[in-house]
Amino acid sequence: MDLTAIITSLLTLLAGIGVFLIACQMMSSNLEAASSERLKILFSKASGSKLLGVGIGALGTAAIQSSGATTVMTIGFVNAGIISLTQAATIIYGANIGTTVTAQIVALGMFGGNSVSTSVIFSAFAGLGAFLGIFAKRNSVKTLGGILAGFGLLFVGLELMSGSMEDFAALDGVKTFLAGIRNPLLLVLLGAVFTAIIQSSSVMTSIALAMVVTGLIGIDQGIYLTMGSNIGSCVVAVIAGVTSGTNAKRTALIHLLFNCSGVLIFLLAAWGLGWFDLSYGGLFERIFPSAPQVQLAMFHTFFNTVTVAIMLPLTGMLVALVQRMIPERPAASQAEFSLQFVDENMLRTPPIAVSQVKREILRMASIALDNVDRSIEMATRLDFAQQSLFARKEEELNFINRELIGFIVRLSGRSGLGEKDRTYLSGTYRNIRDLERIGDYAENIVEYATILADSHQQFSDDAKYEISQLKTLLHQLYDYAIEAYRNESLDALEKANVVEEEIDDYTKRMEEGHISRMEKGICTPSVGAQYLELSSNAERIADHMINLAKSIRSL
Repeated sequence: MDLTAIITSLLTLLAGIGVFLIACQMMSSNLEAASSERLKILFSKASGSKLLGVGIGALGTAAIQSSGATTVMTIGFVNAGIISLTQAATIIYGANIGTTVTAQIVALGMFGGNSVSTSVIFSAFAGLGAFLGIFAKRNSVKTLGGILAGFGLLFVGLELMSGSMEDFAALDGVKTFLAGIRNPLLLVLLGAVFTAIIQSSSVMTSIALAMVVTGLIGIDQGIYLTMGSNIGSCVVAVIAGVTSGTNAKRTALIHLLFNCSGVLIFLLAAWGLGWFDLSYGGLFERIFPSAPQVQLAMFHTFFNTVTVAIMLPLTGMLVALVQRMIPERPAASQAEFSLQFVDENMLRTPPIAVSQVKREILRMASIALDNVDRSIEMATRLDFAQQSLFARKEEELNFINRELIGFIVRLSGRSGLGEKDRTYLSGTYRNIRDLERIGDYAENIVEYATILADSHQQFSDDAKYEISQLKTLLHQLYDYAIEAYRNESLDALEKANVVEEEIDDYTKRMEEGHISRMEKGICTPSVGAQYLELSSNAERIADHMINLAKSIRSL
C-alpha cells in the first residue's frame, strides 16, 4: 500500500471518529431531553444507599449515553452540597457500568457476514431520524428523530473506522508493528492517552473493537487498550473538578483512584493468570467463540462490574483517603455567598440543571420570607438586634438574583432541553424578580421601623395585633404558593388565590381600623402613616407571592 493509501486510511479513521463523537453528542442531548423528567426523579433519590447510588449512576449513564456527563453532573451536585462524597462515589461507580452499554451496542452492530450486516441496518436509522427531525411538527417526535439519527450515525462512524482498520490490516508493516506491542502497561498507557485526547472512552473502546474484529490486534491487546480507556476517561472529571470547590476536586480524585484501582487489580490478576498460561483473551474466547467483538464488549462489562463489586465495600476508606489528600480549605478563603443548588458543571446535563434551578428559587423564597418576618418584628417590637442579619440576607438575595439569572441565561442556550423545561426557564426571570421585590418591600418595612424608633413612637396594641394577623395570612399564602410552585399543584394555587383575596380584604379593614383609632385619638398621624405604608407593602408582598404560584399555569 502506497503513501496515498495510508493517508487516506488515516483521514477515514479521523472522519469516523468525528462522526462517532457527533453521534454520541446527538444521542446524549436528545436522550436527556426525552427522559428529562425521569432523570430528575432518578437523581433526586441520590441520597439513598450505596447500591441505590450505583443503580442511579448506571441507569442515568445508560439513559444519556455519557459517563462523562454523569460524572460532571455528580461533581456539580457535590460542589453544591446536594449529595455527600460517599453518594457521589457510588454514582460514579454506577456510571462506569452504564457506559459499557455503548460497547455492547457497537458489538451488536458488527454482526453480519454474507447477509446485510446489522451495522448497515442500524446506520439506516440516521436517514429515518433525519426525516423525522426535519418534517415532524411535534417536539417530542423531533427529539425521537434526533435519537434515531444519532444512533444511526454511531454506526456510520463505526463503519468508517472499521474500513480504515481493514486497510491498515492489509499492511504487513503496520500489523507487525502492532503485533510487537504486547506489554500490558504500554497498551494501558496508549489507551489512556488516546482517550484523554479525544475525551471519550466510548470511541476508544469502539476503535479497539474494530481493530480486534479486523485482525489488526489480538483480543488481549484490545482488552488492555480498553482498560486504559477507563483511566483516560477521568480527564473530563479532572477538568471539571479543578475549576470547582474542594469536594468537587475530591470527587474527581475518587473517580481517578477508582478507575486506576480497577486497572491495577486486573493487571495483577493477569500476572497471576500468566503463571497458569492463561489470559483474559483466552478465557473470553472460550466463553464466546468466533465472536471477537462480543469477547471484548463482555470483558468491558465484566471489568467494570467486578471493579465496582471490589471497591464498593471500600468506599468509606476511599473517601477518607481523598479527604486527607485534599484537606478542607480555610473558611476565610470561601466566598460569603454562593448558589447552593446549582453549579456550572450541571450545564452538561440541562434537564437536571433545570430541577436544581427550581430548588435555588425555593431557597430564595425562604430567605425572602424570613426577612419579611424580621422586618415585621422590628416594626412591631422596635427591637433591631437582627438588623445586621437582615442586611446580610438582603445582600444574599441580591447575590442569588444576579448569579442565578446569569446561570439561567447560560442554561437556556443549551441543547437537550424539552419544551416544558424551556417554558419553565422563560418564566424564572419573573419568578426571581418577584422574590427580589419581596426583599425590597421588607427593606421598606425596616425603614418604617427606624422612623418610629427615631421619633420615639410605636404602634398601638390594636395595630400590633392586626399586623400579627396579617403576618399569619402571609405565611398561609406562602405555604400554598410554594406548594403550588414546587409540585405544580393547581389545587394549592386555588387555595393561595383564596388567601391572597383575604389579605386584600384584611388590609382594607386595617385601613378602616386605623381611621377609627385616629378618630378616638389612640393613634397619631405620623404613626398612622407608617402603619398604612406597612399594610400597603405587605399587600404587595402577597401580590408577588401569588405571582410565583401563578407561574405554573404556563407549564
